[in-house]
Amino acid sequence: MRRKTTRACLLATLFLGVPGIGWPQNANQNRTLIINGQSTQVAVVQVNGRAFVDLAALASAVNGSVISDGNQVALSVPVGSATPQALAAVAQSASPAGTASPATPASNPGFSRGFLNAGIEAAATLREWHTALASAIQNGIPVTAGILAPYRAQATTNLRLVSTAISTGSDRSAYQLLNNEFQNMANLADKYIAKRANLSYIAPDALKDDNLNQRFVACGHSLGAMAASGQFVDDGSCN
Repeated sequence: MRRKTTRACLLATLFLGVPGIGWPQNANQNRTLIINGQSTQVAVVQVNGRAFVDLAALASAVNGSVISDGNQVALSVPVGSATPQALAAVAQSASPAGTASPATPASNPGFSRGFLNAGIEAAATLREWHTALASAIQNGIPVTAGILAPYRAQATTNLRLVSTAISTGSDRSAYQLLNNEFQNMANLADKYIAKRANLSYIAPDALKDDNLNQRFVACGHSLGAMAASGQFVDDGSCN
């Protein structure tokens, strides 16, 4: 499955609390980003006194990853690759309605890079599975196990890959929630497959007021916020 990563077209305003970085005030000038005294290939564009960087290029410069999910943009970087101020700014901007993610103790080692990358891929395939189900319902296409089987199979495979990447306590805790999200999606799909098999009417907007669907969406947002902060925070959405 294709990874839903934000590419070079994604520009976002990002404040980096790194000593020695100054923002020129001249409009439409390009500058090079320096992180902890090291020059990078990340271009900084000045537009009307505001600085813009390409998140995909920034993630590459610090050996991180970036993913876009609805109204969230999650930038993940290895521990020590960016300043605490930068990480806080990214986590806040990626949270819904600009709300910062809950603070976690400094002793929390966070997610390992391998686990985070595998988790992002697994979450993406769960969304694709959900999109396939929603599209079938909205367009009056018979919801059968056959048309959803490829999505379920890929999600199962990716979830298994996540389990093999666990190396920290945060990884292990987050995996449980990701597994819950998989079960939410499986139950949601099975529910509408059963409705179709029983020849029950399925309204095009059936998912709108479906509690199980709302649980899936809420859990997805919670997992996205965790990916943005790089720390495990259980807000109860996936339980």
